[in-house]
Amino acid sequence: MKSETKEGFLTRTLINAVSIYITAGIVKGVNISGFGAAIVASVVLGFVNAVISPILKFLSLPINILTLGLFTFIINGVSVLIVSAATSGFYVSNLGSAIIASIIISIISSIISFFI
Repeated sequence: MKSETKEGFLTRTLINAVSIYITAGIVKGVNISGFGAAIVASVVLGFVNAVISPILKFLSLPINILTLGLFTFIINGVSVLIVSAATSGFYVSNLGSAIIASIIISIISSIISFFI
């Protein structure tokens, strides 16, 4: 792995961890035990987004087309629920909270990335 790739991975992981940590303070139904759990959740979220989400998006393509892409919000929420189930210290109470959390994580992550 090149050093640029490692630095990019670490930067992206920290940005997502900060986003997850901030989101836990904003969204009711999302709890995190500390920043260490946010880092672990960030790594797991990266894996889920790289491996599981594309499979879910492919399998739900017909419904995604019918809803003009809005079903992607559901898939992203399910991805956050998967991360919650796989990570100790990160808890999401329901799908609604997970959908809102996924939107806010994306927004915060984009804002931080813009400034970095």
